[in-house]
Amino acid sequence: MTRLIMSLLFFALGTVVFGHSKVNLTVPENEAILSAAPEIVELRFANKIRMIKIEMTHLEHPTVQLDLGDQKSFATEFEVPMIQMGGGEYVIQWRGLGIDGHVMNGEFMFVVE
Repeated sequence: MTRLIMSLLFFALGTVVFGHSKVNLTVPENEAILSAAPEIVELRFANKIRMIKIEMTHLEHPTVQLDLGDQKSFATEFEVPMIQMGGGEYVIQWRGLGIDGHVMNGEFMFVVE
């Protein structure tokens, strides 16, 4: 009986772990200090996700949604054009779906001097 319970627990936890994907890379890197605003924002994940939205906040401007274009299918890499708002702190927030259908989200920030 213990073996059955452990097997079920392992399977249940395994599907949660494998269904989610961590961010392997952001461009710009989190907390980067840049001399100019980048032309694109890039996110790379360990496993495929479906990106739902990416929003950008700048301290002096309202939050805007960045255009995902045709990047609506499951992928590990996403490149999105940036909206130039000058110097200051930028916060990029993303939201997506893992292969298992669970919602995933995160954020990173960078500064343009």
